[in-house]
Amino acid sequence: MRVPAALLVCAAAIAAAGCGVSSSGDDETDPNDKRATALECLREDQDVKARLSGRDAIQVGDPATGPRIRFFLTSGAAEADQFEGRGEGAEQIKSALLFTRRGSEDTLEATEECLSDL
Repeated sequence: MRVPAALLVCAAAIAAAGCGVSSSGDDETDPNDKRATALECLREDQDVKARLSGRDAIQVGDPATGPRIRFFLTSGAAEADQFEGRGEGAEQIKSALLFTRRGSEDTLEATEECLSDL
């Protein structure tokens, strides 16, 4: 049996609409969404300017000099990325790599705290 493409598109849109929110339907962040949880912590708890970047990262502060966080499914995947040479200069915190770049000590401390709480 063939499923019409429009039905598949609708099902995908419905599934995507639930990403990043709790199952209770309110606007709380899904605790399983590590990137959304970290972003909420940075913005609301630490009062740090941050924004989503691409599908797996957060840019903290200035895009040219601020820290960048890249998220992985597991801490092993983050560690493997470092070993393969793509995480040079990054600090691994759980399932994320924190590229410190020229972030201030206060910004880095706040960012590390949010990542450690994941």
